[in-house]
Amino acid sequence: MMAAMQVERHHGASAPVRTDWRRAEAEALYGLPFADLIFQAQTVHRGNFDPNRIETASLLSIKTGGCPEDCGYCSQSAHYETGVKATRLMDRADVVASAQRAKDAGATRFCMAAAWRSPKDRDLDQICEMLSMVKGLGMETCVTLGMLTMEQAERLFAAGLDFYNHNVDTSPEFYGKIITTRTLQDRIDTLAHVREAGIKVCCGGIIGMGEHVDDRLGMLLLLANLPNHPESVPLNLWNEVKGVPVNDSASPHDPIAVVRLIATARIMMPKSVVRLSAGRQYMTDELQALCFLAGANSIFIGDVLLTTRNPQRDRDASLLRRLGIASKLA
Repeated sequence: MMAAMQVERHHGASAPVRTDWRRAEAEALYGLPFADLIFQAQTVHRGNFDPNRIETASLLSIKTGGCPEDCGYCSQSAHYETGVKATRLMDRADVVASAQRAKDAGATRFCMAAAWRSPKDRDLDQICEMLSMVKGLGMETCVTLGMLTMEQAERLFAAGLDFYNHNVDTSPEFYGKIITTRTLQDRIDTLAHVREAGIKVCCGGIIGMGEHVDDRLGMLLLLANLPNHPESVPLNLWNEVKGVPVNDSASPHDPIAVVRLIATARIMMPKSVVRLSAGRQYMTDELQALCFLAGANSIFIGDVLLTTRNPQRDRDASLLRRLGIASKLA
């Protein structure tokens, strides 16, 4: 009880952003009585955001499949037989047309993903042109292209990139159980390049790959103790994918545990946008409402996220209207 009281006293809405969180503090937050945890998360949320507004983003796979990495959860890895066909980089005009459709559907940010270990310079030429054209539509831009050098990050910034997505996926302790072809430090280095280049960071992870609560909190500690918190923190629920190793260790989602993690993330990273990402198609409206109450304030819209399904726009618009939450959808 004393630990819980200390956490609540030091981390209200006006508390400064911290990058020195200790595991015991994260555990104390996560373990609060549910009502107390939600109250504290909602207090922090209201101190930093409009609690009745949701950010809407759209995600497009501009180069699918054939990735040389062995991420054990990924349908696009060349190491596994998942039924996903490798494609070339999309034509610029097709990407911009998709961005325009996303904007018309209510998206304010357009995210482009390419299944690469890292981009080649000739590919980056085309990506930079896409960025400039999407920016011309009046949308925020985000890309995820794998690992970047400092020079590549600077080129993307010069082209007008707003956000770079590069997830840490899980805790440092669990990381090696799902990926062997790239180290966690590789990911941290790319995040540092992105930040130094002046690009905002989008970085989160995946829930339900067989990790324990300690690993989920370890992931939050990793993110919350970076020199600067990610501006966006996407939290994904594991989607079953044909042919990948994580299928053998994945566990069902406990809805209350998901809400607890959202609330803990909100408190530890008070000014970050927390996004409900992959897996929302498995969430009931009631679970999503609890996640919004706990501090989630961003969703992906559109029927597909890379290679997995996503709730249809009409369902999202209906839910947000019923909750009285403003967005470009409602």
